[in-house]
Parts: sequence; C-alpha cells; structure tokens
Amino acid sequence: MTEKRSAPLRLGTRASPLAMAQAHMVADSLCLAHGWTRDAIEICPVTASGDKILDRPLADIGGKALWTKELDIDIMNGNIDFAVHSMKDVETIRPDALTIAAMLPRADVRDRLIGAESIIALPHGARIGTSSPRRAAQMRHIRPDLNIVMFRGNVDTRLRKLAEGEADATLLAAAGLVRLGRFDVGTPIAVEEMLPAASQGAIGIEARSDRQDILDLLSAINDRDTFDCVMAERYLLAGLNAGCHSPVAAYATVREGEGREEGLLLRAEIMSEDGSERVALGVGIQRGDADGCHLMAQQLLAAASMELRALFGA
Repeated sequence: MTEKRSAPLRLGTRASPLAMAQAHMVADSLCLAHGWTRDAIEICPVTASGDKILDRPLADIGGKALWTKELDIDIMNGNIDFAVHSMKDVETIRPDALTIAAMLPRADVRDRLIGAESIIALPHGARIGTSSPRRAAQMRHIRPDLNIVMFRGNVDTRLRKLAEGEADATLLAAAGLVRLGRFDVGTPIAVEEMLPAASQGAIGIEARSDRQDILDLLSAINDRDTFDCVMAERYLLAGLNAGCHSPVAAYATVREGEGREEGLLLRAEIMSEDGSERVALGVGIQRGDADGCHLMAQQLLAAASMELRALFGA
C-alpha cells in the first residue's frame, strides 16, 4: 500500500543535471522502499562552489570540499534532512557530525574515451582534455606522447569544449553518461587498462549523525556490497593521505568465499604526474577492515620513489 507522509523529507543536491538525475534516483528508491507517494520527498538543489569556478583545476581552488560545503551547511542547519553525492566527489575525511548513511547499487565504474576508438588509436601528440590527475597520469603512462589540456565543467560543457576543438579527446565516467541517457557516447575503457577513481560510479546519501530517524529510513536503500567496497577504497585514500593533486586509482570488488562470508579484493595504483612511475597492488581484505586498507597504502608508498611519495605527503 502506498502511503503519504505528513511532511516531505528534504533531499539536498547540487543543481547540475547529473546531480539532479541522481537525486531523483535516490528519491524514487526511498519511495519504493517505504511505500511512499512521490511527493514524500522534496528535492532542494543548490549551486555548489565547484560548479561556479570552471577555469582552474579543482585542486587549486579548494579541492573536493567545493562540491560538498554548501550541502554540509544546509544539513547542519536543518535546512535539509539529507544530501545526495557522487561519492567520487566527497572528501575522504568527513566531519564526525555527518554520516554516510547509504549508497545505491554501484553503476559502471569504467571511464569512457570520447574522440577516438581507443587510447592506442589516438594520433601522436593528441590533446587530451581532463582536469583529473589520475586520468592524466594514466593516459601519459600508456601514451607518453599525449598532451594534457585542462578541462572542467559538467558533462555537456566538456562535450561542447571537445566539439569546439579545445581538445582531440576527453574522458568521462561511464556512470554519469548513462544516468544522463548518453548510452552511446564514447568507448568504455577496461578497468585492466585504466583503473577507476576511488568511489567512481557510486551514489551516496549523507545525513546528520544525530538524526537516527533519518539514518534508519536511509538504511532501507543501502546496497551493502557497494557500501563496503567504496568504504574500502576511501580507507585506502585516507591511508595514502591522498588529495586532489594525488594521481591514485582504487577499485574494490567482492570476493566469493568458501564456507564463509565474502571478503573483498582491493586493487590500487599510485602514479607520478607524468605517468612515468606506477606502483600497483592488489590485496584481499575483509569488509570494514580500515587497518588492512591503511597497511596496503603503506605498502604502495614503500614501493614508490621519494618523488612519488612526496605527492602523498610521505
């Protein structure tokens, strides 16, 4: 039986087209899980600082906090009940007053290449539009001849810049393209060729830690496998002391156990900015094992040169 809430819950989100699409996914999931009518949730968009400043790399203007700070303030002030985030854009260290309460099932984690059929097919010296240190380092590792040009903005902005000739090719997350209905844009790149960013493809919902009523409601839509895998990737980032300048990739998947609960396989790599040095590792860990993820981070750093460790403050 479909129920009508006496007052709508207020869901905060960035105002970009992709963020709005993700907010509607969360709202629909909650209504389905609890048997509510669609008006049980009010979507409250805000324009994040990161969406306003597009002419400089994110790391130069405040990092990932520019995606979350307005929503954080609204949650803490009680203007909204919870917020939806692309987990890839959420800082590794969050305030204790906020809790990542749930994640929807993870979408395609791969990057897509737009402008060529494959990385190998790119012409010599091609200009690759990206503001991601990870993507830049990975592309340079595969093709040292490539030139990286700064590309920021939402999906439509980056596709427009590409069409206007500001770059020969660009990279976008497959998950975001699919959520915007761009099913046929670009060529997926296998994770074996380009390991994704930590948390890529995951949508998270955050609320105040002291709002147990809200946390209980959100728990109904939490996908445990996604949550555990993404948290492992975030624990690794914390162990690396990774920031927006740090070229790092991480991807956890569920390992099927024999006669016991499944563990995870966590794969990660750290790179120099020019892609000339790459340190990669894959480790089996248990769900929720933050210490194991931190140990893996230290193993990656121990195998790296002094110059590469310096990108992680080590």
